[in-house]
Amino acid sequence: MNPVLRTVIVDRDSVLRQELRTALSESQLVQLAGENADCSGFALAGEPPDVVLVGLDSEPDRALDLIHRLARQSRCGVCAVSRSNDGQLVLRAIRAGAKEFVTLPVTARELYAALRSASGRDDAPGIRPHTSLTLAVAGAAGGVGSTSLAVNLASILAAAPDRSVVLVDLDVTLGDADVYLDMNHEYTLADLTQNISRLDSELLRRSLARHKSGLYLLPRPVELGDASRVTEESLRRVFRLLKSSYTHVVADLSKAYSPLDMAALECSDVILLVTQLDLPCLRNAVRLLKSFRPIPGLLDKVKLVVNRTMPDKESIRLKRAEEIVGREFFWQIPNDYRVMIEARNNGVPLVTEATKSEITHSLTNLARVLVGDGLPGAKPAARTANAPALGKWFGFWSSAGSRSGSPTA
Repeated sequence: MNPVLRTVIVDRDSVLRQELRTALSESQLVQLAGENADCSGFALAGEPPDVVLVGLDSEPDRALDLIHRLARQSRCGVCAVSRSNDGQLVLRAIRAGAKEFVTLPVTARELYAALRSASGRDDAPGIRPHTSLTLAVAGAAGGVGSTSLAVNLASILAAAPDRSVVLVDLDVTLGDADVYLDMNHEYTLADLTQNISRLDSELLRRSLARHKSGLYLLPRPVELGDASRVTEESLRRVFRLLKSSYTHVVADLSKAYSPLDMAALECSDVILLVTQLDLPCLRNAVRLLKSFRPIPGLLDKVKLVVNRTMPDKESIRLKRAEEIVGREFFWQIPNDYRVMIEARNNGVPLVTEATKSEITHSLTNLARVLVGDGLPGAKPAARTANAPALGKWFGFWSSAGSRSGSPTA
């Protein structure tokens, strides 16, 4: 049984204190041991609490001084609280000694998780998971919808209350995952890797942008020149920390298949290679699978996903495409251009914007299969027959794949 966390609130803002009281009252595992409106005059007396919640908005400097003092003079944990998720404010609080940073509004579950972490009792189930599933989403060409898939798959995973999910935008020059989620956050992947020597799980987690759906985002660098600051080794360390703190990590790769992308593929448990049923995409899929062969274990992680399927209109049938690529496709996602464009332009995930659409249903089932949550017999849609002649070009790639020992299912 989890012990009750004794908590004290310190902030001059009575409205903020009331908001925290309400959230605390919804959990039977938290006891409000006291309140104080004076950061400068606050001092611990009697039995110390497990955690002190310190509000930053009313008196930022005094609040940071209090955090600094508590972190060095007492054994209780300190959790900073603010209505802002400004990256600089987060860093100042962490550097002052706060173990956690809570952005209001906050749910009772989120607040308890933060208090649990700040108190040092990180053995609570679901707060610091010991296992994590890392998914890399890669495109066989530009414009195949791999970013759409990564963002919406991550959002669907994050909808479950027992999961903690982070999306990493690895298109370090032209990534736009933040646009899909209508988010603006100043702290980026480049900032983390620049400070890699002092990076730990607490700083990493508090540096992420949090979407209202519960999904966390690690955005690509703001300036093009900052992309060079991200190295393979620093990226691997970031992934190791993410895996230790989150149940699911989703990486949206670039189409360059750079050393950074390859490092992310090696760090991943599952690789979703997204393609469409057209000649350029299938050609690239063959090339990519062939290039993955020399890397031990990489091909075993790859699952081919066909995006924007239109069974009655495709010139290349699925069965023939599988023969060319050399393996079966793992999943098909139906084409719904209007729904997807509206969701992207509104900066809202499909799970919120179009809950009943066919494409949302398909992605939800894909997420369930990937995490082993039901649907054990789920398969791609039925294949269509009567494939058209594909000409010498496809004959060349098919035979080339056979000569080079291209992968088979």
